[in-house]
Amino acid sequence: MDVRNTLAAQAYGQARPALRPEATAQPSAGEAFTQAVEGFAETLQTGEAQARAAMTTGADPHSLVTALAQTELAVETAVTIRDRVVEAYQEILRMPV
Repeated sequence: MDVRNTLAAQAYGQARPALRPEATAQPSAGEAFTQAVEGFAETLQTGEAQARAAMTTGADPHSLVTALAQTELAVETAVTIRDRVVEAYQEILRMPV
């Protein structure tokens, strides 16, 4: 048996699972929304805890900046989603009945 054939067979065997991914259960819309809200709340709590620690104990300023940046991104994302929902609602209201 040729070495190239052996290596090719091994590479094919390793890539085979990628060709046939296992079916994973997709969360429902409600579960996905719940997870998003919980993640948002957790991000806000982390930012607040880092800010509190920086003010009281002089914690690492780098971790404070990182937590605040993550919090800012989470709030901007929530505002964008809210704006899109309001826009969709207004579009529905404009539809003729």
